Amino acid sequence: MTEILKHLNKKFEYKKTQEILEYFLKKYKGEITFSSSFGAEDQLLTDMISKIDKDTKIFTLDTYVLPPETYDVMKKTDARYEITVQSYQPTYEELQQLYKRQGLNGFYESVENRKDCCFVRKIVPLKKALKGMRVWITGLRAEQSVTRTEMQLLEWDEGNDIIKLNPLVLWTHEEVWTYIKENDVPYNELHDKGYPSIGCAPCTRAVKEGDEIRSGRWWWENPEHKECGLHFK
Repeated sequence: MTEILKHLNKKFEYKKTQEILEYFLKKYKGEITFSSSFGAEDQLLTDMISKIDKDTKIFTLDTYVLPPETYDVMKKTDARYEITVQSYQPTYEELQQLYKRQGLNGFYESVENRKDCCFVRKIVPLKKALKGMRVWITGLRAEQSVTRTEMQLLEWDEGNDIIKLNPLVLWTHEEVWTYIKENDVPYNELHDKGYPSIGCAPCTRAVKEGDEIRSGRWWWENPEHKECGLHFK
């Protein structure tokens, strides 16, 4: 698989994002899915994907602790593109066991606790969402954090046994927002309030202009730890 992905990365090196999406959405129709957290990059991709194939499965991970603004843009997205973004959540039993292990806000106490919380609220539901899929589209960009600088357009996700397609890997922050403005893409209102990266409400805060994009995520941790486990190798 590694050699195949090397070949494909070379093949699509100079292709436009729309061309890449068109190729994979057609080739893997019914076996390709896109995960959205309703951030700027994901809204951009939802716009592109919906214009190519509205039947593509788009899903989100509802952790039950998302900001109200995220639920608002979720509703607007369904209406705008006439789609239904599928939602995957942790079960009641899983959350009860998590609370027993670390209490209500135990994720602030250690990296281990925070990753345990992310595992229950995100990783477990993700496994369900990716079941039966061969390709997983993400909105990751290389410049977002120190943990993503080595990303490729196409990667093999061994943990989920799936090809991961990162069509925005080389896009800049400015390019993302230019597309959103030019195409009138609905976006999370928190982006206008100092939130360049948005996750769960208890783990996300506004940052100062010029600060690192993901500095408002898990701000009490070192940069190299700032992944929930969905994408970190």
